[in-house]
Formats: sequence, C-alpha cells, structure tokens
Amino acid sequence: MKYACIDIGLKRIGIAVCLQGDMVTPQNAIMRKNRNQAANDIDKFLVTWNIDTLIVGLPQGGSSSEEMDRRIKHFVSLLKFSGKIYYQNEYGSSLEAKEMMKGITKQKRDGKIDSLAAKIILERYLA
Repeated sequence: MKYACIDIGLKRIGIAVCLQGDMVTPQNAIMRKNRNQAANDIDKFLVTWNIDTLIVGLPQGGSSSEEMDRRIKHFVSLLKFSGKIYYQNEYGSSLEAKEMMKGITKQKRDGKIDSLAAKIILERYLA
C-alpha cells in the first residue's frame, strides 16, 4: 500500500509519502496559486507516485475549524484521485513541525514546514 498525505493551507500544500513499511518522507510542497492549479498538481503527484491511499489533514478543535473543514473538503472534491481518501486530525501538527525545525534552518515560506506537518499527520494515521 502506498500512502500520501496532504496538509492543505491557503498558500502551500505540504506533502508526505509512505511507500513501504512505516517510513514517511516529506516531499516538496505545492505552492498554491489557485484551487484548480493546486488540485491538478496534487493529482499529477498522486499518479506519478502511484498512490493508493490519500490521507488529508483536517483541523479538529479551534475557532476556525468548521470553516477550514468546509474548505478542505471542497478542495478534496476537486481531485480526480480514485483511490481511498481518509481524514486525519491535524491539530498541532504545524506547531510540532515548527518546533522540530527550530535552530536547524531559518524558517522560510518554502513549504518545508508544511510538508513536515504532512509527515506528522501521516505518522499519526499509520500509528
């Protein structure tokens, strides 16, 4: 089974994959210009990596979780992916990723933290 996880943000979409066992690897994030471009880029990624199952980070708790829930599910509906899709609580994954990156590299807006958050979400799902 080949898994991918996406952490959907308004500007970047973090991605991580697990191709065998439980080894999860963050990938380059997708910079989001608009919904359709981002959905097409995700679809291409999933086909290229021959992904069977997609895990999508979904916020639970917090003041804006209802709105983000709606936006994320709408974005997922734009995907042409025909495999299985599961939602996983992403609460705190971005903060955890930022903590992990402290002191290692200057935090840029290049998507590394977003993809590290996707890695954390996928590891939670697989646990």
